Amino acid sequence: MTVSSIIEGIHKACIEDRKITIGHYNVHGFNLSVQLPWFYDFLQSADITLCDSMGILNAIRYVEGQKLPIEYRVSYTLLMPKLLEHCNQHGLSLFLLGSRPEHLQVALEQLKVNYPNIKLAGHDGYFSMEDPYQNEAVIEQINLAKPQILVVGMGMPVQENWVRLYRNRLGVNVIMTGGAIIDRLAGVVPDCPTLLSNKGLEWLYRLYREPKRLATRYLLGNPAFALQIALAKLNQSTAKIIDTQPINNSVMGNLEHSGSFSHSTTI
Repeated sequence: MTVSSIIEGIHKACIEDRKITIGHYNVHGFNLSVQLPWFYDFLQSADITLCDSMGILNAIRYVEGQKLPIEYRVSYTLLMPKLLEHCNQHGLSLFLLGSRPEHLQVALEQLKVNYPNIKLAGHDGYFSMEDPYQNEAVIEQINLAKPQILVVGMGMPVQENWVRLYRNRLGVNVIMTGGAIIDRLAGVVPDCPTLLSNKGLEWLYRLYREPKRLATRYLLGNPAFALQIALAKLNQSTAKIIDTQPINNSVMGNLEHSGSFSHSTTI
């Protein structure tokens, strides 16, 4: 999905008072989904999963031979300014969960200046997720604020696990996992130059800035990802299409209405 289509989906959920979950997917997320079954299940259960990586787009092109336009790479650097403009224009409310208290405060103050029509609130990410009382207090604060959009920025896979455990308790329309987005809004983490990110080299820029924290993720994770994709390409010739159980006309009508048309399964 492109930035505009994602914002449209968020807007519809808000005005129709529905709840949706939005995850995001990059090379690190791919590796986590291989290692952690619950993480894979979370991504599959999300209503929208952003493709936040040129590496994923390149892998699709390599394995499937399908070159997707760069517009399908939706990083939060690209999405968040457009989303904030949309929220400001339509008076939507936003809650930020994550980051250090001082960074969160700076982010909220800057957003209030730049987007005065957004109802803003937030809570830092420095609470014990294993403490039921602290979690209950955070959930209560979110629900009392009554935000339409909740951005959870605590890093993979912590944020996904928190959303997975508590999303049914949250009275919001949109739950988004945002990684380091709060630190970026506060100006603590700078955005990668567009030239590098468009070439798929954002990982190199981030590694340069935070070598100790990100060395394992990138120096081991990137080769692991490449190996998985190479194995998928090698095994592609063994895949085949088989017919599944016939679908009756009434069910088919429902599938067509929902946009699902597949009659077969790849194994």
